[in-house]
Amino acid sequence: MSLISLLIALAAERYLSSSAWQFKTYFHAYVSLFKKSRLLNSAKESMVLQVVFITIPVITCYFILELVDDGLLYLIFSTLILIVCFGCVKTRQCYKDYLMSAFRGEPTTCELQHSQLQQETSSSPMSFGQLLVWLNYRYFIAIMIFFVIFGAAGALFYRLLVTMNEVPVKLENENQEVDGNSSDVEQPIKDDKSLLEDVLFWVDWLPVRIVAFGYMLVGHFSKAMPLWLENLFDVNKQPNQLLVAVAQKSEDLMTDPDDCTAEPCLLVRLAKRTLLLCLAVISLLILTGILN
Repeated sequence: MSLISLLIALAAERYLSSSAWQFKTYFHAYVSLFKKSRLLNSAKESMVLQVVFITIPVITCYFILELVDDGLLYLIFSTLILIVCFGCVKTRQCYKDYLMSAFRGEPTTCELQHSQLQQETSSSPMSFGQLLVWLNYRYFIAIMIFFVIFGAAGALFYRLLVTMNEVPVKLENENQEVDGNSSDVEQPIKDDKSLLEDVLFWVDWLPVRIVAFGYMLVGHFSKAMPLWLENLFDVNKQPNQLLVAVAQKSEDLMTDPDDCTAEPCLLVRLAKRTLLLCLAVISLLILTGILN
């Protein structure tokens, strides 16, 4: 059933662009509801609030699906949750706008779109193509991995953790009503973000190395293998740095420096091949019974 959910979600995600299918729509609504709840009075520590904030929807999702006896309803609910977790319409639209601006000969507009996407996703400085490789992992491949291993609750957990790193929130009650779309929701809180970054680092540590190996398989294996082996057990290397470094080694980037579309297009094609490889491997593992 996990395989069917994956195939439906991947096919449907690109066509469901309304806000009702976007994860951050529900995230902002949940932030607003959480701030109005009485849970804030019983948990004063910021770290405790973060744990409670993530745990409530994940546990709720898990138990609701466990109570569903009908296989068809279980499939529907799991698939709907997965589609919402996949949603990244803004990233796809930004890529299209970037290419349109490049074809019109507007490098300044390309840079603005690059900067905007980098800021919205709270990503480290990297080229536009590298950023797309990283977001392809974050918004698709990693969620696929967590979904097939831990179910819909696992996919929800990962997307919540990623979104809290992209849009850090202050969960403490400030004795005022907070709107889900207000600037307060998106105000970075340094201590909270540091803790969440550490958690996400370890959550990503192993999956990133598995996915990076996939990049080698669909690209230049012999060129990328030394770099992959060199960083295999490195606990200090940031996941995004490892993934984009292996991706670049796995693809020939002999491009015209004046052509700002060459690198993104090459790396996006490589990322798509890697996603298909991951889907094929997951399908094989499910069909052979290794993954349930």
